[in-house]
Amino acid sequence: MDNKAYINEMMVKARKAQAGIANYNQEQVDALVRVIGKVIFDNAEVLAKEAVTETRMGVYEDKVAKNMGKSRTIWNSLKGKKSVDIMGPEEGKEGILLVAKPKGVIGSITPTTNPIVTPMCNAMFALKGRNAIIVAPHPRSKNCSAHAVKLMNDELRKLGAPENLIQIIAEPSVELTGELMSAVDTVVATGGMGMVRAAYASGKPAFGVGAGNVQVIIDRDYNFDQAAKDIIAGRKFDNGIICSGEQSIIAPVEKHAEIMEAFVNNGAYYIEDEESIEKFRNVMFPGGVINGKLVGQSVQFVADMAGVMVPEATKVVILKTKGIGSLDVLNKEKMFPYMITMTYDTFEEAVQLAKTNLLYEGAGHTTAVHSNDNAHIEYAGKELPISRLVVNQTSSTGAGGSFNNGFNPSTTLGCGSWGNNSISENFTFYHLINISRIGYFNKDAKVPTAEEIWAE
Repeated sequence: MDNKAYINEMMVKARKAQAGIANYNQEQVDALVRVIGKVIFDNAEVLAKEAVTETRMGVYEDKVAKNMGKSRTIWNSLKGKKSVDIMGPEEGKEGILLVAKPKGVIGSITPTTNPIVTPMCNAMFALKGRNAIIVAPHPRSKNCSAHAVKLMNDELRKLGAPENLIQIIAEPSVELTGELMSAVDTVVATGGMGMVRAAYASGKPAFGVGAGNVQVIIDRDYNFDQAAKDIIAGRKFDNGIICSGEQSIIAPVEKHAEIMEAFVNNGAYYIEDEESIEKFRNVMFPGGVINGKLVGQSVQFVADMAGVMVPEATKVVILKTKGIGSLDVLNKEKMFPYMITMTYDTFEEAVQLAKTNLLYEGAGHTTAVHSNDNAHIEYAGKELPISRLVVNQTSSTGAGGSFNNGFNPSTTLGCGSWGNNSISENFTFYHLINISRIGYFNKDAKVPTAEEIWAE
């Protein structure tokens, strides 16, 4: 069977399945969504083990935490929210009633760095809107992703749901993924920028992600020990493959030594020696491009590749840069547990340093600030080309939504026009529903005069 015929067969099944839930009520829909998240939660350990074994990247314990954490936070955010038929009045609009309708069949392009929770997340969002979904996994993680999809379908079957609400390409390829993107009604692309660009060029509505390169500013007034704990936790999580993981430490110049001491006391290893740093530069970014062999690997693996001795118990390594933005390739996103550091005089300079690095790589994604000064926090929020500013918390596990903040729990983090994305927020279920608006005539509305409208 050729690629087009293979995808067409999947689409026929998906269309039939989607039609089978098109008239489900909210209670029926939410029952489907709940069991999808619950089965990943219940099988978090086995799926984490399979992901680490197959992809050969990341950390088992962190993948368990991710499988359990994302399933919980996403379901918690979705339950009780209306996504079927009459949703209610539109906020701030007089006489407008919202009606939710399915988009149809969703194509989900998923990465090898997140092979379990991304299919789960997108399936939960798709079914919340009464859609069917077809997953195109990364070839390097096709088996663990397929197992996750099987577990979800087994639970849907118990509820009497139509077969093939969730399908997955068994032997993924670039060609099959291209055919899928051309056939579905909406594309969700989570992965490399090449695939995201292909999704936007598919001719179908698409939601993608941008490159991450989270800059972290530590303010003078903050508890440095707490900042070190939170930042290290984020940088080491799953060996640094999370796009929202911390990448830099931008610290006040007169406090830099004290801040580095706080990091070292919490398990970091700080390197100032330029000869050693150059070795890391060469192995991390040969030819200026990230070394794929290092992605999701441990501190020691990267150090061994660079030929630099690093203490055995090191959680993250911090390297001092020789300049900002394009002056040092280390200012790019590093998908392993290594960070860079630089200093500033004024907070305004700190924001400018972060902005320069983001414009080098990662514009539109995320910055983290550790500060007790609300004026500084708001200044960063106004000045930086970012879709989210994570304040006084771990970015890697916070930017994608948590119980402790208001970001939509998601595995797809939009980066706005800065990152060539269609949305500048965390992707969620309402991006996968069409909304009709019923507009009622208000005979009692007061029509302002021209003088009232143009009055200063």
